Amino acid sequence: MSQTIDAPRTPAYPNRSKGTNWEKWGWIYMRASGVLLVVLIFGHLFVNLMVGDGVHAIDFAFVGGKWSDPFWQIWDGLMLWLALIHGGNGMRTLVNDYARSRGLRGTLKIAILIAVVVLIVLGTLVIFTFNPCPAGAPADLLPSICKGI
Repeated sequence: MSQTIDAPRTPAYPNRSKGTNWEKWGWIYMRASGVLLVVLIFGHLFVNLMVGDGVHAIDFAFVGGKWSDPFWQIWDGLMLWLALIHGGNGMRTLVNDYARSRGLRGTLKIAILIAVVVLIVLGTLVIFTFNPCPAGAPADLLPSICKGI
């Protein structure tokens, strides 16, 4: 009795339909977003902790001043989006590796997707609609940075 061993590059599922390989694109995204996140995070830490008075300068006025500049809004928004999608994709990979039943896997992946989408929407709204000095607000409720405006 002889047994044939498949060639090393033989697909595990030869009848699989030809379509988009989402696992490959997820893998590529993790590498690309990881490199970009390192740059964004270290830039964020450098500006917040090393420039000026460092950590002692971080307060409401610092964030208000930073987010009044579109450059920093885009920087922080990009960091938020990349980090949440990167983390969600990592969690999806863990679910695929460790969840045994198909139903549990699907439920967990839907929960991850909902959490990522909600956090991206809320975080993006905060970054791009943040106004430390809203018009018509009572003066006693406004922060000190708004007194001269």
